Amino acid sequence: MKIKLMLLAVTLVSFSGGAAAFDLGKFLEDRVKEELNKDKPPQPEPSQTTKQAPAASQSAAASPPPAGQKVDAAQLGFALFGEYSLEEENRIGSQISGNLLGAVQLVRDDKLQNYVNLVGHWVALQSGRPDVTWRFGVLDTEDINAFAAPGGYIFVTKGLYRLLNNEADLAGVLGHEIAHVTQKHHLKVLKQSSLIGALGQAASRKAQGSDPVVQNLIGNGAEIMARGLDKNAEYEADRVGMVYAARAGYTPWGLPGVLQDMAGLPAKDSRTGLLYKTHPHPADRLAALGEAVDGRLDAVRGKEVADRFYRIR
Repeated sequence: MKIKLMLLAVTLVSFSGGAAAFDLGKFLEDRVKEELNKDKPPQPEPSQTTKQAPAASQSAAASPPPAGQKVDAAQLGFALFGEYSLEEENRIGSQISGNLLGAVQLVRDDKLQNYVNLVGHWVALQSGRPDVTWRFGVLDTEDINAFAAPGGYIFVTKGLYRLLNNEADLAGVLGHEIAHVTQKHHLKVLKQSSLIGALGQAASRKAQGSDPVVQNLIGNGAEIMARGLDKNAEYEADRVGMVYAARAGYTPWGLPGVLQDMAGLPAKDSRTGLLYKTHPHPADRLAALGEAVDGRLDAVRGKEVADRFYRIR
């Protein structure tokens, strides 16, 4: 299977064309800019006093931070040694997914949503996180992508769902997103952001009465959705997601098949614009899977379950 996946990755062909009605990537990137800039103080007008020699600039850079800027010891301690509780994870995920659903509604097809939830919950049962309340949905956009948020919020776009051929394909895609939650990939990124913020955050910027957990995380959450996770997190989610699908009784080759189909899409297809910003190229993912699996799942005889796969009207 390693050779098979490597050949798929090398022989994939690219074309051109395609259009999308809703630019999900632009929305998320605009959200990032809005959240990251809303607390910035107004910039002073250019004047002679701001034009200083390089030596003066270096001296200013070496000086102590201005009043109000200090290391947040509590935030620093959490970033280095703390862990998000399940309640905190749920609140962060709810905030991030709520922002997404505020811009992109779910497909108005109850049978579709129920079907995806049934398959998703069955695959999630294989993940070893019974403490998570899993929620699945299909977003009404032709963009080709899928998203996960802490706390078990999983979304597949209608554009990606149309590429699927059977239930095993769906299980593989959902398994990948479930793995992001079980491996806490997003929370690890948020902790890194918390570490950066702790080293130079102004305490006065913390709004009184706001949720202490999701404070300043809305922007970070949007940034994760718009820019994606580290490629190693994506590769890990591919590997773990295949295992979840196989444990659930499906053929583990559903996800590689979907990656093959995605890699064969036109190179300039606008539906994949955000996908390639948030994920490694499908050919690279196939190659990484070939190296990791290396024949270990060749003996697995799971099912594709094409006969009961729900087709979007």
